[in-house]
Amino acid sequence: MTALKHPQILFASDLADGEVVFLGQAGWERDHARARIARDKEGAGALEAFGKAEIAANRVVDVYLADVEIGADGAPTPLHYREKMRIKGPSVRRDLGKQARGAA
Repeated sequence: MTALKHPQILFASDLADGEVVFLGQAGWERDHARARIARDKEGAGALEAFGKAEIAANRVVDVYLADVEIGADGAPTPLHYREKMRIKGPSVRRDLGKQARGAA
């Protein structure tokens, strides 16, 4: 097993509604806190292979791994700005996506 510099999670966009999803233990999740975490290159490769199969099955697009840090609660938090913004939802229409559901 070859360790990664940072743990990683798999991001994608759902083809049905365009929302950001994360690969979890039982499939695609909308909450990044439930994302499956790759801690070594072999685990990251397995996540990527699953993502490529999901692209081929027309379930998701824009599949990629992103570096995360693991909080005290065990939940992954992205390290880079792009992914930090993606987990928050659309920034121009606050009546759509994750932030709209959170306000309800």
